[in-house]
Amino acid sequence: MKKLTLLAAAGVLAACSGENPDSESPRATGSAAEVQAVNIEYPHTRQGDVVDTYFGTPVADPYRWLEDDRSEETGDWVEAQNKVTFGYLGAIPYRDSLKQRLEARWNYEKVSRPFREGQYTYFYRNDGLQDQYVVWRKKGDGEAEVFLDPNGFSEDGTTSLASLEFSRDGSIAAYSISEGGSDWRKIIVIDAESGEQLEEPLVDVKFSGISWKGNEGFYYSSYDKPEGSELSAKTDRHKLYYHKLGQLQSADRLVFGGTEAEKRRYVQGYVTEDDRYLVIAGAESTSGNDLFIRDLAEQQAPLVPVLTDFGSDTYVIDNVDSKLYLVTNRNAPNKKVVTVDAAAPAPANWQTFIPETENVLTASTGGGYLFAEYMVDALSKVYQYDYSGERVREISLPGPGSASSIGGKREEETLYYSFTNYKTPSTLFSLDVDSGESSVYRKSGADFDSDRYESKQVFYKSKDGTRVPMMITYKKGIELNGENPTILYGYGGFNISLTPSFSIANAVWLELGGVYAVPNLRGGGEYGKSWHKAGTKLHKQNVFDDFIAAAEYLIDKKYTSSNYLAVRGGSNGGLLVGAVMTQRPDLFQVALPAVGVMDMLRYHTFTAGAGWAYDYGTAEDSEAMFEYLKGYSPVHNVEAGVEYPATLVTTADHDDRVVPAHSFKFAAELQSKQAGPAPTLIRIETKAGHGAGTPVSKQIEQYADLFSFTLYNMGVEKLAL
Repeated sequence: MKKLTLLAAAGVLAACSGENPDSESPRATGSAAEVQAVNIEYPHTRQGDVVDTYFGTPVADPYRWLEDDRSEETGDWVEAQNKVTFGYLGAIPYRDSLKQRLEARWNYEKVSRPFREGQYTYFYRNDGLQDQYVVWRKKGDGEAEVFLDPNGFSEDGTTSLASLEFSRDGSIAAYSISEGGSDWRKIIVIDAESGEQLEEPLVDVKFSGISWKGNEGFYYSSYDKPEGSELSAKTDRHKLYYHKLGQLQSADRLVFGGTEAEKRRYVQGYVTEDDRYLVIAGAESTSGNDLFIRDLAEQQAPLVPVLTDFGSDTYVIDNVDSKLYLVTNRNAPNKKVVTVDAAAPAPANWQTFIPETENVLTASTGGGYLFAEYMVDALSKVYQYDYSGERVREISLPGPGSASSIGGKREEETLYYSFTNYKTPSTLFSLDVDSGESSVYRKSGADFDSDRYESKQVFYKSKDGTRVPMMITYKKGIELNGENPTILYGYGGFNISLTPSFSIANAVWLELGGVYAVPNLRGGGEYGKSWHKAGTKLHKQNVFDDFIAAAEYLIDKKYTSSNYLAVRGGSNGGLLVGAVMTQRPDLFQVALPAVGVMDMLRYHTFTAGAGWAYDYGTAEDSEAMFEYLKGYSPVHNVEAGVEYPATLVTTADHDDRVVPAHSFKFAAELQSKQAGPAPTLIRIETKAGHGAGTPVSKQIEQYADLFSFTLYNMGVEKLAL
């Protein structure tokens, strides 16, 4: 068992404004403390005799039976694991007080950016602790009224509003709901004025937008319902449909995906703002798409190909008559904006509108302008362009941080955006598009004094010498003595960028004296396509090396030490945590892998997992790819006789994106092979999915469990809360 010196940490973790840290500090017995080993009797997990053979190599899969989410045995196992886990968590002396602190800090009004539809201005609002955000609206200067309250969708708050889209004149609304966190959706159509439901709900919709054509109907996407479990069975043929208002779903017209030539794993369709063009993007993986357009002004107009390969990420952001504006990384890894006439839209005819730069571009439109947001070392810089291609101005931002995309309808004179960073609660700004003046529209109501905290960017070198940025946030005046409880959070995949953002839960961690660090690992999109590809397939180890190097930097600079370091990540970030804790179990005191991709040999056999092959490759691709995946797959790299960090695996029984069997198997392996006394537990949320739409009450409970588990296993016996 590791011995944890808590002298300095005790004073730091007490920090609550107005409280005496000397008398109410977390403390251990004497000048040093040993984390108390708890005699945990884990549930029995039966080992089967399943063996798969890859390129002549047998690989045992003793917990294959846990993949059956419909079996009584799996259900009993989940119940037994939760009983042990919640028994352990419930015994942590400050867990309930920590939950109360989270509730108190969470309990403030939160309001989204407003948006206009028809005669109304709509916005999302949460009074503080409502499980789901409520959609409000107001007409002119009139009183605001509730338009849609998802808190009434189900008694337990687990049915959430997934999307909301209005017909062109705002008179009709279509919204999708998720039940129990599932990616499968229902679409409900209502009269926007009266709220009356206009037809039977559309069912079995998945990975879909809702894009209206006028007031007549809308386009949506889905898969055929799979055989077997809808939560885990493979889905790999996406189809685009057109739903005409008032007709039965069974009569909906199949637009794309019905032939072998049109077979795609993902298909999205959307209509340009002037209702002129239908744009269809198809993809075989999470990176790269082909692209087609159809002129809706012509009867029986054909689909015209824009791109026929999957070698780039390209999409249409606007049009002026037949002139299309596209964002693409084709021959431009950091992206650029091009224009082309819809009559001849092939790449040979593209004209550069906003050229590629050394920084990654995201583009949006609104108010008759285009807005180019660049990531400069993961921080926002925004420029405004007119439709002739002239740069009008740089939009002045409050400081280093993240600005949300500035966008809206073409005729709007005022647009809205939010700005945030790791220590600054999100503030809403209004932008006058003609003058370029920004003004505060709504300040955050969060009870958090940003001036007491520091958030700074550092750069460190990874194993191969690559320079990697990291943001570190902490209370000012922190003592760099290696004894500060620290959460290192990462993702590193799928071209996704981690940009600074405020979290009220992380704010509580900071208030307690904790350090929060986020590196921008390879595999993400912070430095364009090359940065992404450097963390994929046979280069995936770069991501883990970057994360390990971040931990070593924090330890070397004495922000923390291995005894006070926790690693956390979700989904692909859960894989990250599983990989680094099995490769370097000595480096971390606590591991918090959430909804992780843990079985790298079988991930592609579930739901839409095969679409992740661009990043991961599959065990069926080649012997070299199989060996590489097996070499870091968390499930396959837990070894008997090794002392692993205190681990709290988290997942959900309705996660049909990264199926919970990944986490089930990983937890079973850890429990059977853990050599040390540190707990290896799994917390399985019921009636919840991959994360989107999780009720506020459940989020608070989850953070209370994560933080209390983390601190308790760092030796903290008491908190001033």
